[in-house]
This record gives sequence, structure tokens and C-alpha cells, in this order.
Amino acid sequence: MPEFNETGPEKKGVSRRSFLQFAGVAATATAVVSSARVAMAGNGWTIGLEGVPDERALWMYRTMLRSRWWEEEMKEAFLAGKDGLYGAFHISIGEEACSAGVMAALNEDDYIASNHRGHSHLIAKGGDLSKMSAELFFKDSGYNKGFGGSMHITDVSKGILGMNGIIGPQYLFAAGAAYSAKVRGTKQVAVAFGGDGSVNNGWYYSGLRNAALYKLPMIAVVENNGYQMSMPQQRTNNLINLHQFGAGLDIAHESVNGMDVMAVYAVAKRAVERARNESLPTLIEAKTYRYYDHSGLAGAKPGVMGAFGLPYRSDAEVRAWIAEDPIPKLRRQLVANSILTEEKADEIEAEVRKEVTESIEFARNSAAPDAQAGLQHVFAGSSVSPSQFIV
Repeated sequence: MPEFNETGPEKKGVSRRSFLQFAGVAATATAVVSSARVAMAGNGWTIGLEGVPDERALWMYRTMLRSRWWEEEMKEAFLAGKDGLYGAFHISIGEEACSAGVMAALNEDDYIASNHRGHSHLIAKGGDLSKMSAELFFKDSGYNKGFGGSMHITDVSKGILGMNGIIGPQYLFAAGAAYSAKVRGTKQVAVAFGGDGSVNNGWYYSGLRNAALYKLPMIAVVENNGYQMSMPQQRTNNLINLHQFGAGLDIAHESVNGMDVMAVYAVAKRAVERARNESLPTLIEAKTYRYYDHSGLAGAKPGVMGAFGLPYRSDAEVRAWIAEDPIPKLRRQLVANSILTEEKADEIEAEVRKEVTESIEFARNSAAPDAQAGLQHVFAGSSVSPSQFIV
């Protein structure tokens, strides 16, 4: 996460700090008011851009766009069929506010451990779109040289401890990284991202239990999108609010609107400060939604946002959540607060889409792995086809 100037230039028109200036409140009072307002985010209140530096808000907007359009364009490439793409592809479109809001509160040297739906996490932590695209094309220039595919992209140099196709171990990875940071005295923070299904296994419990026991600077972010594959969350757990698991472990816990990046940022900022300054864990539940199917492209069509006609949820439900889309919501706030004009917002989106297109062209033009690459790290002889799956 890049460093930001906390005092951006004043804008013409309505300022989000104008009421404080008008009242002539001292700087100390401003801090108190801002803290009180930010504290409301965990209770579902909308606080907007108050107290958030312009540069940070713009970073969140661009970051969500990068994630959105990379996954959208990869979806289009899968559907078109001309590139012969195959394998697991878990789309996180709709959930971008969770990753951008959390990552905006972290430092560059902090750690994250992700899950099978982790593209947006990697992108928000600074991942290279070209290397990500090449990995999905199973090319030698990919993050894992074509060995990993969608669910195993990682970049340890950026503190990313990996995406994970197994449900739950990321909580143990983050707890281990947090323990390492505590022992070394580095003040680093470790964040684990998981879905609502991840709370139903032993790795989740073990990671949080040890974080509480050893007072580790760890944050667990449960992205509750309502479904475990096609099973509604309420049919697998009697808790409606999954953050309440934290009460039994005596861990600070909050629920937040995962479709509001500023609310997520406010809650994450509190959790990061608690972890960094007090070496204490936090459990955050972000209520969010995926617009597409659990994995693959059932119900998806070229040029259409979202998957419709799925048997386990209604189209009306999908449209209701799309109406809460976090990206246009933030754009409207940026424009209303004179941080962006409509023209500049369009320009940023065009820049992002060009970057995504170039990443896919990079993947198309990259070299395939050598036939011998399939024998690396295994006890075998002769040559093999560099395919990831039996087809």
C-alpha cells in the first residue's frame, strides 16, 4: 500500500471538512469528531469521505476498477473461447470494496493470506496484472510459470502469502505471519481473507484461537457473500452475523457493509491500529455479494454484468445487489465532493481498461512452458505435455 499525503489540496465547491472549518473547531476537536464518525461505520452508518485523504480515496477507486475490469475481461476471454482458457476461475466481481478498503489501511510490508476467490486481494496489494493474466493463460511468464492457475497466484515480495484452493488454511498462515512479526518486533500486521464457508472448519478456529491466546497482530476478514457454493449461508450456520464468533474467543469483532469501501476502510483502519499498536487480533465480517456463480461462468453472457438464471438464487436478488455496486457509489461521492469530475472519472476508467487489455495481450504473446517443465519438482522421466488438467 503506497504512502499517502494526509492533507490533500482543498477543492472548490462543497468540502467534506467545510462544516468543521465553519464552526471554527480546533484541530484536536476535529480529530475527536472524525474518530466518532468513523466509529459509526461498523454499525452500518454511511460516513462517506469524511476524514479520508483525497489521494487515498482515489487509490481505492482505481484499485476497485483494476480488479473489476481485469476479471470482466478475463471472463470475456473465457466465454469467447479463442484462447482455449480452461480450469477453475472464481470471480469476485461485486466484492471489490472488501479488498480495496482493507488494503488501503495496510502498509506495503504487511502480510495477507488469501483464498480461492483472491484475484481482487492480489490486485489491491499491488499485484502485476500482466503476470496474473499470463498465469491464467498457463504461460511461462505467469506468476507461477503456469503451474498454479487462478487459485494459486502469489507474490511473496509484496507480502502476499498466496491464494489457496483449500478452504480455511489462510487463517493459520496469517496467524503464523503475525506471530513472526510479533517475535521480530516489526509492527507488521497479517490479514486473512476467507468466505462465509471458511468459518465452518478447524483451521479458522485454530487460527483465531491462537491469535487470541498469543495476542497476535492478526485480522480475519470474512467476506460473507451469502452462499457457500450454492448453499445459502443460513443453512450451514445458525449465526446470522458471523462476526459474533469473535465474542466466544474474546476477540474484537465487527460487521460492516462490504458494498461500501469507505465503511470497510474505517473498520479496517481501527483493526490495523489495534493490531499494530496493541498486538491484538480482530474479526471483521463484511456483508457482500458475488455477481457471478461460485466458480466458472454458468449464467454469464458476453457483455453482461452478472450471472442470471442460476437455480439457487433469484435474478431479482442479483439485480438488487448490483444496484448497491460499490464502484459507481464511490464515483458519485468523488464527483459530489469535487475530488473528480465526470470527465476525469471516465479518463481513469479508460486508463484502467487499457492496462487490462495490455495485460491480456501480454499473456497471449508470452511463451508456453517448455514440455520438460511438467517434470520439474517430481520424480519422473521422459517428457510431458504442459497441461494442468486431464482433458
